Amino acid sequence: MQWSRFLKTRIRETQQQVFDPVRRKWVAFAPEEMVRQLLILYFIQERHFPASRMSVERKLEVLGMPRRYDLVLYDTRAMPVLLAECKAPTVNISQASLDQIARYNITLKVPYILVTNGRQSFCCNIDFETQSWKFLDSIPEMLK
Repeated sequence: MQWSRFLKTRIRETQQQVFDPVRRKWVAFAPEEMVRQLLILYFIQERHFPASRMSVERKLEVLGMPRRYDLVLYDTRAMPVLLAECKAPTVNISQASLDQIARYNITLKVPYILVTNGRQSFCCNIDFETQSWKFLDSIPEMLK
């Protein structure tokens, strides 16, 4: 995929950077960041989801340990509805990836989780009453 057609990039002091429309700033352009920025653009451009209802790379506490999530989408009532974990394209999505996002969701209690490396994606719906999750074929249409 030719990502440069979709992302705004620049070189500053030998560092490649990409513009994050959610944080409204230039950030270092690492492989995981490319996946995150393409996911953000997908939600903005394809799903027409407003950047104002997204948050990126925010701190949270998970089982007493400081962590950072990749991306959270909020509904119109400012309730989190989707938690996304982005991996570099070279990183295979494994049980460890799903466990990581599940641990983050202990704190956030978001009904949908998404793990992607840009090549492969897994989206799940979480049922907190039965403490179970269901893999979905795609990201729910309600996330617009």
